[in-house]
Amino acid sequence: MIRKERGPVAHEKTPSIRLRVDTRIPPPGTILTRSYKGETLQVQVLEHGFACAGQVYPTLSAVAKAVTGSHCNGYLFFRLPSKEAAS
Repeated sequence: MIRKERGPVAHEKTPSIRLRVDTRIPPPGTILTRSYKGETLQVQVLEHGFACAGQVYPTLSAVAKAVTGSHCNGYLFFRLPSKEAAS
C-alpha cells in the first residue's frame, strides 16, 4: 500500500503557541529600581528575562535570590502589583 502525504486541509487550524503574559511585568526596556541594604539595585526588563549587575536571569525571583542569598518572591521583592491589582 502506498500512502500519499496530504497537505493541510482548509478547515484545519494551524497549531499555535500561546505564551502567558504576566501583566505585573513592565514592558521590555523598563528599569526596576529597589533599595536593599543601603544599595540601589537596578534591573532591566528584557524580552525574555531580567538583567542585573551584568547577569541575565530568567525570573525576578532568580534576581531576588542572587541579591538576598535566599529564595523570595521576585514580585514582592521588587514591589510589583499583585495579580488582582494588575488585572
